[in-house]
Amino acid sequence: MKTMILFLAASAAAAAPALAQEVPKAFTVSGAAGLVSDYRFRGVSQSDRGMAVQGGLTVTHESGLYVGTWGSNLAGWGQFGGANMELDLIGGYKRSFGPWTVDVGLTWYMYPSGADTTDFGEPYVKLSTTMGPVSLLAGVAYAPKQRALGNFSNTPYSRGQSQDNTYVWGDAAMGIPGTPVTAKAHLGYSWGNPGLGPNGTSVTPTGKYLDYLVGVDVAVLPHLTVGAAFVGTDITKKESAYLQPNFSRVKDGASIASGRAVFSITASF
Repeated sequence: MKTMILFLAASAAAAAPALAQEVPKAFTVSGAAGLVSDYRFRGVSQSDRGMAVQGGLTVTHESGLYVGTWGSNLAGWGQFGGANMELDLIGGYKRSFGPWTVDVGLTWYMYPSGADTTDFGEPYVKLSTTMGPVSLLAGVAYAPKQRALGNFSNTPYSRGQSQDNTYVWGDAAMGIPGTPVTAKAHLGYSWGNPGLGPNGTSVTPTGKYLDYLVGVDVAVLPHLTVGAAFVGTDITKKESAYLQPNFSRVKDGASIASGRAVFSITASF
């Protein structure tokens, strides 16, 4: 664990000056790499309640246009049609209007080495601002009808079916004066996409549910942050059984949607 922390911090610190020399002034490059005790996506574990290594890189033009990528390992046993990795491609436009910042873009979720019908796209709109020491963000993401989000069934009558999905959320963060601690909270609501896709793909496994997060981040070094949060959903144990076996091996019968403490360490530049 200590070796991993030092490696992440050293890599981020070394990459920053090299990139600064190579990227034209009209562009800025930012990124991060980290380790989490459980990869939770909208409250539901994508790593079978296990650890995950994650990282991302974003290139932003001074006009507000940006492109980026983000990746993480998954459960490691062949979910999402045989993929053990998620790779997201992201593009959008971000602009400020007085105290408000609008961010419009698209995320394309990819599962390399998985089946053809697992990948899907999801446009989003975010609105953020600050009020005193508090940073606020509200967002909506809408995944239009597509095969990856159709109901799962082996019957010929449901093949080719498509579904859509909507997700709305709000985030809040506040730095604690005189400390390196930032308190954070998240609340999201998802509806649509009532079943798993043809290869276990889904952005909302049970159709309608709430997810939440409360936690803290602590800056231990200029580019190194450790975090702790309690993450969960209102999905019942009975409903969570519907997610199996696409999202979990059910090693101990524990729900991958119930509340749980999640720890992280992130190096950024």
